[in-house]
Amino acid sequence: MSIDILLLVGAVVVVAGVIVAKIGDRLGLPALLLFLGLGVLMGLPSGGTSFTNPALAHDLGFAALVLILADGGLSTKWRDIRPAIWSSVVLATLGVGVTVALMTLFLVVLKTPLAVAVVVAAIMAPTDSAAVFSILRKAPLPSRLRATLEGESGLNDAPTVLLVIAATELALGKSTLADAPLTALLIAAELIGGVVLGVVVGWIGVRLLRNLALPSSGLYPLASLGWAVISYGIGVQVHVSGFAAVYVCSVVMSNGKLPHRHATRSFAEGIGWVSQIGLFVMLGLLATPARITWQVVVLAVLASLFLTIVARPLSVFASLTPFRTPIKEQLFISWAGLRGAVPIILATVPMAAGMPGADQVFDLVFVSVIVLTLLNAPSLLWVAKKLGLSSNTREVDIEVAPLDQVEADLLQVRIADDSRLHGVSVSELRLPPNTSVSLVIRGDRTFTPHGRDTLKAGDELLVVTPSAVRAKVEDRLRAVDRRGRLAGWVEE
Repeated sequence: MSIDILLLVGAVVVVAGVIVAKIGDRLGLPALLLFLGLGVLMGLPSGGTSFTNPALAHDLGFAALVLILADGGLSTKWRDIRPAIWSSVVLATLGVGVTVALMTLFLVVLKTPLAVAVVVAAIMAPTDSAAVFSILRKAPLPSRLRATLEGESGLNDAPTVLLVIAATELALGKSTLADAPLTALLIAAELIGGVVLGVVVGWIGVRLLRNLALPSSGLYPLASLGWAVISYGIGVQVHVSGFAAVYVCSVVMSNGKLPHRHATRSFAEGIGWVSQIGLFVMLGLLATPARITWQVVVLAVLASLFLTIVARPLSVFASLTPFRTPIKEQLFISWAGLRGAVPIILATVPMAAGMPGADQVFDLVFVSVIVLTLLNAPSLLWVAKKLGLSSNTREVDIEVAPLDQVEADLLQVRIADDSRLHGVSVSELRLPPNTSVSLVIRGDRTFTPHGRDTLKAGDELLVVTPSAVRAKVEDRLRAVDRRGRLAGWVEE
């Protein structure tokens, strides 16, 4: 196939994916299911044999996952995830271990060979970052609850990738159960190494981009994403977890006061969507509907129900009870363990390794992901409302551009419809000295505000501030956004 045809097919797939995402949003269906369906439909004319290279699917899937994790990290705010960071880490480690143990026991009871049961359990254990980032960020949930789920999905890919590889070697007879303690230590060491590498590379990236005046604002998002991917490549070369490195590096960079942060997050989100569309369509092509038997479907349904009703809740309770997490939040987190592309990507690991029965494992995981997505995703908002966890607030959106010549920053502030900045006068903002609200954009009208002018929902403000006090300006604006004109006088 020529490069021209590949470009045409790729463009058609992306546009079709965008349309499918819009249809799914209107119908209340998860986009990932529709992307998978699009891939299956594309493969039907060839009898489901249009894409039969599991090794290539494995490599492309990992590449897409790197970009999705970078997108998630670059759009993550540290102040949101900081209160939930340790609970996320425990969910991504202890929670995964409990899930694998319970799923393995369940599959062995159903007469699945032990080695194969461990492989399937490890594949099904992680929540999916693409599903969590795309679905939960549109949900009106408390920031700490959302941060816990996002942190878990961003961090649990790293240990489960290593666990699936180890389980596959066990199934192939390349290792034994006696090697399990050493394998666990290696997984822990690689995970910690990946986190440390991500922090170091992210810190260097922040220092580099903050002091490098690039000729175009469009280069900052490109440089940020490229730098995050570099951390993955370095991690692979030094034999630590590249997935942990790319996610942590992206979080560090996103919260390092980089210029053009909003543009960077928008760019990363676009790349993340392209990766999701291509990834799910490819995995749909890899599936062969004619190969899926009714026994596989029944086992997938039983495994999905056990995972949702037993394994996931017990792993969440074991992980979060020591943090005194309210029972309502634990119940929601149990239900919101979204699965998606990650388990299907991991199912290509035993296929690429040539494990006997790997095709059946892939089919089982593929059907299970569909069942779990139909079971969990559409009901998330309903469950949140029933548990009293639904929120209707949106935080003020602040974009930053550097003014290098005068060591100042220009903030572009968008006031949300439900913001308590509405009705507050400019003088009541009480911004730090030498900071000025220089312009208000209200619909088609723009004007220079005075102290008595009041702000309204939907306004966009241009605020000029010295770089040294920019953080104080942002904190003040967010405080008034949450508490109104009495912010600073009432408890935050």
